Amino acid sequence: MKYRALCVIPARYASTRLPGKPLKDIAGAPMICRVYDRASKALRTEKTIVATDDKRIWGVVEQHGGAAIMTREDHPTGTDRLAEVAEKLSDYDVIINVQGDEPLIDPALIDSLAAAFDDDPELQMATVKTEMTDEAEQQNPNNVKVVTDKNGYALYFSRSLMPYPRHHLGIPVYKHIGIYAYKRDFLLKYAKLEPTPLERAESLEQLRALENGYRIKVIESTSTFVGVDTEEDLAKVNEIYKEMLSKNAEAAE
Repeated sequence: MKYRALCVIPARYASTRLPGKPLKDIAGAPMICRVYDRASKALRTEKTIVATDDKRIWGVVEQHGGAAIMTREDHPTGTDRLAEVAEKLSDYDVIINVQGDEPLIDPALIDSLAAAFDDDPELQMATVKTEMTDEAEQQNPNNVKVVTDKNGYALYFSRSLMPYPRHHLGIPVYKHIGIYAYKRDFLLKYAKLEPTPLERAESLEQLRALENGYRIKVIESTSTFVGVDTEEDLAKVNEIYKEMLSKNAEAAE
């Protein structure tokens, strides 16, 4: 069965480490527009929309020719903002949440998340992982780790190193990428669940689903992910974009 999918990009202006992050310039365009353009290339989603509580972000997206919707200002998390959009747009079966600070999002990955629901009518939620080989990255608590069962369903997410390499068996360490897909009905229910102990301990919202007994499918990706949280991240992404645009210009000649 092919479900109708909607891609939503929650974006807020306030950011502790990088204020005004969605409007930061990436190779001549605001970051939120770069994310929107990449996400819009997905084939399995019928529409891509930016959800924001800031009129500056809304205006930039609309001026860019994209679609944006204003949401309430009091949402504690991006999931709550996502749920508000899902409640308003009832024509879609699957809601895909792409973070507004992922300007290198691979459209094919969005398609893979949408496709995860095709042959599994019981699936309620899916997300993404990618292998980490750098030891410093593995030890960094800002990089969330995930371990899965043999069928690719999440067993646990943590800021700690998982699995702990006590016997050095060469088991890979996977970084969790914060891109999610939900069945719409589940998303509306999930957003109303009370925060759970492990969620509070790790400050990881997805643990609320596991603690309530829901399964999360985790898709593996080899795509490049450089989320923008700092000025250093922004500079790195700018370099990547300039190189990409240069290659595209050469190819067009």
